[in-house]
Amino acid sequence: MEGDHKSRAAGGSEDQIMQVPQGPMGLQDRLDSSPVTASTTIESLPKSVKRRVNTLKQLQVQCAHIEAKFYEEVHELERKYAALYQPLFDKRRDVVSGAVEPTDEECEWQSDREDEEELAEELKKKATVEENKEAASTEEDPKGIPEFWLTIFRSVDMLSDMLQEHDEPILRHLQDIKVKFSEPGQPMSFTLEFHFEPNGYFNNSVLTKVYKMKSEPDPSDPFSFEGPEIVYCEGCDIDWIKGKDVTVKTIKKKQKHKGRGTVRTITKQVPTDSFFNFFNPIKVAPDGELDEDSEFTLATDFEIGHFFRERIVPRAVLYFTGEALEDDESFEEEELEEGEEEDHEEDGDEDEGDYEPKKEEPQPAECKQQ
Repeated sequence: MEGDHKSRAAGGSEDQIMQVPQGPMGLQDRLDSSPVTASTTIESLPKSVKRRVNTLKQLQVQCAHIEAKFYEEVHELERKYAALYQPLFDKRRDVVSGAVEPTDEECEWQSDREDEEELAEELKKKATVEENKEAASTEEDPKGIPEFWLTIFRSVDMLSDMLQEHDEPILRHLQDIKVKFSEPGQPMSFTLEFHFEPNGYFNNSVLTKVYKMKSEPDPSDPFSFEGPEIVYCEGCDIDWIKGKDVTVKTIKKKQKHKGRGTVRTITKQVPTDSFFNFFNPIKVAPDGELDEDSEFTLATDFEIGHFFRERIVPRAVLYFTGEALEDDESFEEEELEEGEEEDHEEDGDEDEGDYEPKKEEPQPAECKQQ
């Protein structure tokens, strides 16, 4: 949530001209004649002025360290309020799993769409006979809310991309997802806990993923600090029941003996796509370098962890119903519209003649990290 606590004004870009008040003619002439980059503008300043600019940079570094302390306190507030949310999330888990049946009062929900409610009521009356017939043929009501979390996984693009057909029977046993924050005095981190009912796939009752965070300016580049960032993650060992590991597949290979010419068939296990690879992230050495694909995979992993923490766990029911997806898509469309307007403005600056913009196909909205 730290990233949502702060909005930033644009500025400080290297391709922007530093704006300065009117000063002595000599200084102003040098500024007017210098190339339009901040670095060369700074170089053109008198030595005494550059010294004062360096002082401001020292002050800015101190601001960055104060900002880091601010986010540390935000983390403590998150931990405090997580304890207040948890009883509500526990009740959600009990309703989803069927451990608790809510009262009639708890089941009441007032919709703002009155016309739709009236129409639904009329349809309900007309369908009473059919419902009675269906109820008579049904052995019993479903327990809890079937496939609650699996439905969310299917609905959210970021998760459905990871989801494989062989994952779905396992995720039907997922009862809850929790976020746990690091304790006071411990390095900043959060843990995702995936709670499963007993199943025929693995013996674990809880699968965990820990995301370790850094909330301090980089000594080599303190001005890049924009709040806490995930720097490392670690998963857990899944105790798969024999023959049920969906993260590997068995393949057969034929081998020919060089001397005798005989052929034999061997079987071996190789990795395969699965959501449960989420619990076996890429291992990164402290000073290790990653190739481009690995960097992308790790960045995606961090984004997914953040999305679970910030959006899915706190607003699970709205992702189940699709209402949160509509909000995310609306936000994405607004972002695209603003970007398109900026593009048109830039195009207009380059070409002052007659210009007829081509119609572009609308791009599908994606879930955007908040």
